[in-house]
Amino acid sequence: MNTTSQTIPTEGVDGDVSAYSRQGFGTPLPLKAPFGLLIIDFVNGFADPAVFGGGNIPEAIAQTAGLLAHARARGWPVAHSRIVFSDDDADSNIFCLKVPGMLTLKEDSPASAIVPELAPAPGEYVVRKSTPSAFFGTMLAPWLAQRGVQTLLVAGCVTSGCVRASVVDAMQSGFRPLVVSDCCGDRALGPHHANLFDMAQKYAAVMPRAQAVAETDVLLG
Repeated sequence: MNTTSQTIPTEGVDGDVSAYSRQGFGTPLPLKAPFGLLIIDFVNGFADPAVFGGGNIPEAIAQTAGLLAHARARGWPVAHSRIVFSDDDADSNIFCLKVPGMLTLKEDSPASAIVPELAPAPGEYVVRKSTPSAFFGTMLAPWLAQRGVQTLLVAGCVTSGCVRASVVDAMQSGFRPLVVSDCCGDRALGPHHANLFDMAQKYAAVMPRAQAVAETDVLLG
């Protein structure tokens, strides 16, 4: 079934974007069951403006709590990701050269722990990663494939970084990404809006939580 109500988010996007539609970008992405949910890096450090947070991340976490409850009620596979580096920094990488503070995110660091309101339930997969994408070098793609996921709803932070990287890799891995726009946050709203726009043009369906819930429920009958 092809959804017909998808629109390209343009809030906060400046300049003439008419070339996108003229060149054939932004075609609605047909959603297909079964569904899964990926929650990216909603950890204490990214919820705290004094560490890696800011912007609309707190509001996105609050919205995601409702989305997570919906996914659990429907029995969807749910995966979470968190950035974790080894205690001795042996896995330090290029990401850390750009953002050295990432190395403070250790397995037992409170900053690396998933926020309490989104704490994983038994059976939900927690992906530990040391690069932006939740797919790169992890077992996330086969975990989702084993559970038959076709459309992957994506929430998390930050929109312009780990969310975008994971959405691109989800698409490249054969999943249909559905970015839940009000369940994604960034430390600045300009990059947030620009990346929602760009993902909707090239890689994913993008819609707010209420619409995503309604669209997926229609497909489930």
